[in-house]
Amino acid sequence: MTTTGEDRATALGGPWWWARWRSAVLDVSLAVASAVECAVEGVPFARDAGIPVAAGVVFGLAAGSVLVLRRRWPIAVVLVSIAITPAQMGFLMGIVGLYTLAASELPRRIIGSLAGMSLVGTLIVTFVRVRQDMARGDLTLGDWFVPFAAITTSLGLTAPPLLLGLYVGARRRLMESLRERADSLERELQLLAERAEERAEWARNEERTRIAREMHDVVAHRVSLMVVHAAALQAVARKDPEKAVRNAALVGDMGRQALTELREMLGVLRSGDGRAAPRRDGVPLAAVGVAAAVAASRVVDEEGVADGPCLSDLDVLVGQSAAAGMVVDLSVEGDTRSYAADIEQTAFRVVQEALTNVHKHAAGAKTYVRLAHRVSEIAMQVENEPPPEASSASSARLPSGGNGLVGMRERVVALGGVFVSGPTDAGGFRVSAVIPAS
Repeated sequence: MTTTGEDRATALGGPWWWARWRSAVLDVSLAVASAVECAVEGVPFARDAGIPVAAGVVFGLAAGSVLVLRRRWPIAVVLVSIAITPAQMGFLMGIVGLYTLAASELPRRIIGSLAGMSLVGTLIVTFVRVRQDMARGDLTLGDWFVPFAAITTSLGLTAPPLLLGLYVGARRRLMESLRERADSLERELQLLAERAEERAEWARNEERTRIAREMHDVVAHRVSLMVVHAAALQAVARKDPEKAVRNAALVGDMGRQALTELREMLGVLRSGDGRAAPRRDGVPLAAVGVAAAVAASRVVDEEGVADGPCLSDLDVLVGQSAAAGMVVDLSVEGDTRSYAADIEQTAFRVVQEALTNVHKHAAGAKTYVRLAHRVSEIAMQVENEPPPEASSASSARLPSGGNGLVGMRERVVALGGVFVSGPTDAGGFRVSAVIPAS
């Protein structure tokens, strides 16, 4: 928050009711000047009233010093100036009092009432004094001069300080309003900056989670198959060289496919390599925000076609698992149709991860992959039977990070779908997911 000079001065404080020391010095100086004026004017007042001159001087000093209270009680100052108007005293106090009253936060009806009282009082006193002077012969002008002098004097002593005070008060309130708005805007900007930083941190965390999930999906399945084939290669290398050669070729193919998918995924993260940044519906992928955190990574070529796994690749995926020794039964229900890239990639990843888990935890078990195309959704299910007792999984020693099911659930739920997984009554395991088609 910025602090203006006035705020710093206000923070220092002043004596009694003054907010600043210079305000106190100004009011005391005006009070001294008003007291001296009233004391001087108290001399003719005392002579006209037939009282001692000292009493008139003391009365003038006391009345004029009331101006020191103008910021604390402006109404009292104006009332005192009206009260001593018949004695032709307190002109300075009346002008300064009216200005302070008009610049204050008091209601307009109170300011108007006191200003009217001061105007009427000055008008009457001036009218009487001028008429007396003309009666004594001090003035030889016509009768028109009496009301003219009275009106001119009363307006001259009342209107300028009143109008100036109203202007200063309105300007002060405007400045306070602008200052409050500026402070409010600064607080809002600071709050927005904090929220933006929180959203950026959240987006970074989501992006890290997404990248970790993609790395897991790309690497786990391919490497698991490579480990299975490597174990089989080790077992048949001496007994069946031809089969060993085929297994070695499969391992090489799996490695190349894993590298290809890794390049495609990491291409999304590259920048400044001379290639246009990946875009989605005309918007840079980096600007998609939250949607990028829940969508599968994909590289988009110059024609705008998304590269990456889709449902049409399920046959290849099932064939790779079958080549690794798994008995897989694939069945498709409903009319085959295309879906959005995010939906197809998520469905593919769910089946891929489920098959990977079968390789890890139930090697040799028969597996059923079912895909159903419905009116407004797509459903998939991967279920395996209990693994045979003599399994080669122990020899392969496939590690498990425990993030496969979590990643599948995150993908499906992010698209508004439902994900269910758990053991079956027969001793196997089932993974089911339903994803909205739009």
